[in-house]
Amino acid sequence: MDNTLKMLEELTQALGVPGQEDEVRGVLSRYLAPYGELVRDNLGGIAVRKVGTEAAAEHGPRVLIAGHMDEVGYMVSLVTAEGYIRFQPLGGWWEQVMLAQRVLIRTRKGDIMGVTGSKAPHILPPEERNKIVQKRDMYIDIGARGKEEVLAAGVRPGDPVVPICPFTVMSNPDMLLAKAWDNRIGCAIAVETCRLLNDEAHPNVLYAGATVQEEVGLRGAATLTHLTAPDVAIALDVGIAGDTPGVKSEEAQGKLGAGPVVLIYDSSLIPNTRLRDLVSDVAEAEGIPLQYDLMAAGGTDAGRMQLFGPGVPSIAIGVPARYIHSAASMISRSDFEQAAQLLAALVRRLDAETVAGLRG
Repeated sequence: MDNTLKMLEELTQALGVPGQEDEVRGVLSRYLAPYGELVRDNLGGIAVRKVGTEAAAEHGPRVLIAGHMDEVGYMVSLVTAEGYIRFQPLGGWWEQVMLAQRVLIRTRKGDIMGVTGSKAPHILPPEERNKIVQKRDMYIDIGARGKEEVLAAGVRPGDPVVPICPFTVMSNPDMLLAKAWDNRIGCAIAVETCRLLNDEAHPNVLYAGATVQEEVGLRGAATLTHLTAPDVAIALDVGIAGDTPGVKSEEAQGKLGAGPVVLIYDSSLIPNTRLRDLVSDVAEAEGIPLQYDLMAAGGTDAGRMQLFGPGVPSIAIGVPARYIHSAASMISRSDFEQAAQLLAALVRRLDAETVAGLRG
C-alpha cells in the first residue's frame, strides 16, 4: 500500500461523528503538520497556515480550502431494560440503508460491536411488510441480556456510533470503497494540495484543513472561517454520482473517473460566478477534466463560508461519490488526484489582483 492509500485508509477508518471528531483531527493534524503552522478553532476545526512568499505574508490574499471531518453516524440515546440501545441519528440517514448493518460503539471502556435491528418481516402483517421501517423503530443489539450488562460494558448515552466498512481497493484499483468518504476525501484533498505546493512559492497565504459538524448544519464552517478570515474560500466535498443504474442525467451528472466536480448550485450556495469561471479556465489550462453538477436538497460548507464579514467569494469543489450517507461508499482515486491538482493550480493563480477581481 502506497503512502496516499495509507492516508486515505487512516482518514476513513477513523471515527468522527459530528461533535466528536477528535480521532480524525489527530490523523489529519499529523498529515498537515509538515506544511506549516497548525491553527485550530474552539469547536475543533483545523487548518495548516502555508505562506507562499514573504511578500504574500504581508500583502497577499488569504485562501481557505477545507473539507469537513465529521461523518454521518449515530449517538446512543438510551438503553432499554431488555438491553437494546436506542439511538439518535447524526446527519441525514435514509432508512433503507440502515438495517442489519454492523456498527461500532465507542465507549470509555473501549469499542463494542453491534448490529442495527428491527422486527423481523415474518411477523409483520402484510400491510406493514412493504413499508419502510422508521428510524424510531430501530435499535442496536450488542448481544447483551439486559440493561445492566450493557452499562457494565461501558455504553452510556452520548456515545458515538459509526458503521463498519473496511477500507478496500477494488478489483479496478482506481475504485476505493470505505465508509465516510463524505467527507474524509475533502480532508485528503486539502493534504494532497499542500503536498503538491510543498516548497513552492504561491502569491497568497493558504489555509488548508477541515471543519467540524458540517453534517448537522454547517456549524464548524462558521468558526474556521472566522478564525482564518479568508478572501477566497473553497469547500472540498463530494458530489452525488450519477453513473449508477436508474439515475437520470438531470438528477445527478457526476461520473466516477471523469474528473473533479464543481457544484454550480446547492441549497446553501450559488457560487461566485467569477470564481466559477476561474476554476473552469484553470482546469482547461491544466488539461484537467471537469464535471459540473448541482445538489438542490443538500448544502456545503461553502454556503456558510461566503457569509463571513462583508462576504467571501466561495465555491464547492470535490469528487463524485456513490452511496454517500450509508455504511459504504465509493470514489475514484484519479478523481481525487485531479481534484488536488486543480486546487494546487488554482492556488498558484490567486494573487491579490485576481482575488480583488472576484468580488461582487
